Amino acid sequence: MAERQPSDDLARLRERVDALEGRPAPVRHRVRSACAALLIVLGCLLAPLGLVAAWTADLADDTDRYVATVAPLAGDPAVQDAAADRITSALMSHLDLADLLKDVAPADRPLIEKGLGLLGGSLEDALSGFVRDKAREVVASETFARFWTEANRRLHTTVDKALTGSGGGAVRIEGDAVTVDLAPVIEQVKDKLADSGLKAAEKIPDVHTDFTVLRTEKVADLQSYFRLLQLAGVWLPVVAALLLVAGVLLAVRRRRALVAAALGFAFTALLLGLGLTVFRAFYLDALPASVSQPAAGAVYDTLTRFLRTAVRAVIALGVVLALAAWLSGPGRRASAVRQIWHAGIGAARAQTDRLGLRTGPVGPFVHRHRHWIGWLLVAGAVVAFVLWPHPTGWVVLGLALALLFALAVVDFVGAERAEGVEGAR
Repeated sequence: MAERQPSDDLARLRERVDALEGRPAPVRHRVRSACAALLIVLGCLLAPLGLVAAWTADLADDTDRYVATVAPLAGDPAVQDAAADRITSALMSHLDLADLLKDVAPADRPLIEKGLGLLGGSLEDALSGFVRDKAREVVASETFARFWTEANRRLHTTVDKALTGSGGGAVRIEGDAVTVDLAPVIEQVKDKLADSGLKAAEKIPDVHTDFTVLRTEKVADLQSYFRLLQLAGVWLPVVAALLLVAGVLLAVRRRRALVAAALGFAFTALLLGLGLTVFRAFYLDALPASVSQPAAGAVYDTLTRFLRTAVRAVIALGVVLALAAWLSGPGRRASAVRQIWHAGIGAARAQTDRLGLRTGPVGPFVHRHRHWIGWLLVAGAVVAFVLWPHPTGWVVLGLALALLFALAVVDFVGAERAEGVEGAR
C-alpha cells in the first residue's frame, strides 16, 4: 500500500494550527486551491467530450472497428423486418395482378378477372405476404449479412466517408438521411420469387431502394460536428487528462484533490451515459412515422455500444483511483482498513511459518526493495490499461484486483523475512 505523503501531513498540521490560533489560511494556499479546483473542474467537463471525440475518431480511422460496429445490425430482427418491408414495397410496385393473368387461357380469363374484381384486395395482400416471406428469408440469411458487411467495408474504409458524404457507393448521405441501397438484396429476392413459381418476378427491372441507417434534419451540421470531433479525437482526451493532473499537482492537499478529480471524472462519465439514454428517446421521437422505431432503436444502440462500454470503463477507473487514493491516505478509516489488510497477511504468514515454509533469499531482497517493486507493479498496471485495446469496466476491475493481489504477495514475501530477523535479535 502507498505510504503517507509528508507534504499532506505538513499541510494538514498547518491548517489545524491556523484553525486553533484563529488565523485564516495563507492567501497563497487559497489561490493554489482555487486554481487547482478550476483545473480539475475543466478537466472533468472536458472528459465526456474527450470520450465522444475519441469514439468518433476511432470509428472514422479504423475500418475493422467500424465494420465490427455495424455488422451486428444485419442480424437484428427489427432491422431485418424493416429491410424486408422496404424490399416488399419496392417489388410490389412492379407486380401487377393483371399481368400475372396473361398466361391464363382466354376462355377462363373473364371469370378470373371477375373474381379479382371482388377479391382483388385479398389476393394482393396474399401476394404481398408471399413476397415479404421470400424477402424475410433473404435478409435472415448469410446473403444479407455478407452484403451488409462488404458494402460497409468496401465502400467505406472509414466511417468518415458516410458522415462527410465523400466516396459514394452503397452507403451514402442523401437529403437528411444516411442510407444503404438494397438493390443487390432485391435481386436475390427476385430470384427466390422466380424459383418459387412467380415467373413475373423475372420481368421486374433493376430496383433501387434505400434503407435508412441514420436520419437527422441537419445533416450538414452533423457533418461539421463530426469533422470537429474527428480532429479533437486525439488531443481532447489528452488535454482533459493534463488538466486533471495539473489540478492535482497544484492542490495543497493533493490526495484529497486526487480523490475529488477521480470521482468527478467518473461522475461526468456517468452523466454522459445518462445523456446517451435520454438522447435516444428524443431521437426516436423525432423520427417520421415511416421509419421503423424498433429498427432505428437497434441502429442507435449498435452504433453507441462501444461508447457505452468506454463510459463504463471510465466510471470504473475513476472509482478505483478514488478508492486507492483514499485507502492510501492518513484517515482513520483508511488506516483501519490497512491494519486489517496487514493483519490478514500476518496471519497467513504465521501459518506458513508453522508449516516450515520459507522464502529463502527472496524474502530479504523483496523486503529491501518492496517500495520500488510496489511502484513498478502500479506502473505495470497503468501501462497495461493504456495499451489494452478498448478496455472495458471489467478490464479495469480485473487489473485492479490483479494489482491488489500482486501487492499482497509482495507484502507477504517481503515482511516474512523481516519478522524472522527481528525474532532472531
